[in-house]
Amino acid sequence: MKKFRDDFLWGGATAANQFEGAWDVDGKGPSISDMCTNGSHTNPKRLTTTIEPNTLYPSHEAIDFYHHYKEDIALFAEMGFKTFRFSINWTRIYPTGMEETPNEKGLEFYDNVINECVKYGIEPLITISHYEIPYALVEKYNGWYSREVIDCYVRYAKTLLDRYSDRVKYFLTFNEINSGTMPMGAVLSLGCVKGLNIAMNEIPDEPQIRYQGLHHQFVASALAVKYAHDNYPNVKMGDMNIFATMYPLTCNPDDVVGTQRAMQMMNWFCSDVQVRGEYPYYADRFFEEKGITIKKEAGDDEILKEGTVDFYTFSYYMSNCYSADPDKQAGKGNIIMGIPNPYLKASDWGWQIDPKGLRYSLNEIYSRYQIPLMVVENGLGAKDVLEEDGSVHDSYRIDYLRQHIEQMREAVADGVDLMGYTPWGCIDLVSASTGEMAKRYGFIYVKKYDDGTGDLSRSKKDSFDWYKKVIASNGEDLD
Repeated sequence: MKKFRDDFLWGGATAANQFEGAWDVDGKGPSISDMCTNGSHTNPKRLTTTIEPNTLYPSHEAIDFYHHYKEDIALFAEMGFKTFRFSINWTRIYPTGMEETPNEKGLEFYDNVINECVKYGIEPLITISHYEIPYALVEKYNGWYSREVIDCYVRYAKTLLDRYSDRVKYFLTFNEINSGTMPMGAVLSLGCVKGLNIAMNEIPDEPQIRYQGLHHQFVASALAVKYAHDNYPNVKMGDMNIFATMYPLTCNPDDVVGTQRAMQMMNWFCSDVQVRGEYPYYADRFFEEKGITIKKEAGDDEILKEGTVDFYTFSYYMSNCYSADPDKQAGKGNIIMGIPNPYLKASDWGWQIDPKGLRYSLNEIYSRYQIPLMVVENGLGAKDVLEEDGSVHDSYRIDYLRQHIEQMREAVADGVDLMGYTPWGCIDLVSASTGEMAKRYGFIYVKKYDDGTGDLSRSKKDSFDWYKKVIASNGEDLD
């Protein structure tokens, strides 16, 4: 039976806006995430147009990786990481996104992070844009809705490739690009929220704006990929999607057909464009029914064809069910608004736990695209208890990860070409969905709390030593 490949990339994943902190240090400008207040499972975070006094903005300090990167990367190396997925903070390089020349201080910081990884033999996996659009581009252009942002992004992406490709082999163009197919994507991914001072659950939805913004991201991604391919043949460029597996709630044909259509636009649309290089056939009817018209410029279709990605990556946290019955209620806390599956348990935040759905997803994706895959986010957000001796007994997290790795192993045995696995939030960080610290994912506990207090000290959870053993055995020892 096939096993994980010998060069399998075990590691962990983070995002700059959720763990770096130092939000206005060394010339960095404000990003969309810096304008988001804290929140909770029951109290949504807010987007503000200015920084309000006496208000907590979690990204401003986060866990201060900016000043702890050597300590943190040393801990990752102790676990045996083969790769570390992190993002570049766009506004650390171009504070407004519109400058002609980059901020050297920002570039130097990532030089230091990359060099620290290389020192330990850790392969950097860089996300170019991970929910960090410069807020100045939101104010001037309404984010990705305006085509002008393409040039800003391409200039930024070229800067990163020119600077780091001698040490970095893997880049992802956008994090969870298909979040733009959902209302929540208008904020963090697309930045199409000009002038809005509002709770996150009250942001008005304008599908025409979202999908036009997505088109501009497709073009920008393809241009960045083509630049890498033309200039840095050693570099591999990937996409990154939320993969939200959907099952029909019943065998009613209405549920089955409805699931198929939901899967198309949620899970396949963006990657069909980025992997295959063209808009899929089923998008035409969707746009017609929703009254959406995509404005393209001459040459856009050719750009999409020339800028297809080399490998496919995705986040996988949960599955959900689809029902054509309007009386069926979506699950609480389920970010993709699915119907709860009666056969599955859920996390403290209402996310249903479905390890076998990961095997199913891997097979579906690989059969469609036949390019290498990587699971770059997966994990359990939970309320951890820090004991007096500094330990955290997170057997629930170990169980979650073990079950998902077992199903990845099954997918590899099925014949899927899986190249790596980077569980989300390998060190505790701020939750993107709720803006809280209480929802912890990491192998490393960080003393930082939802009221902004904490000394930022790091301590190992039980899962730290367990994952170290998993990596050392290349996924064979999961006990």
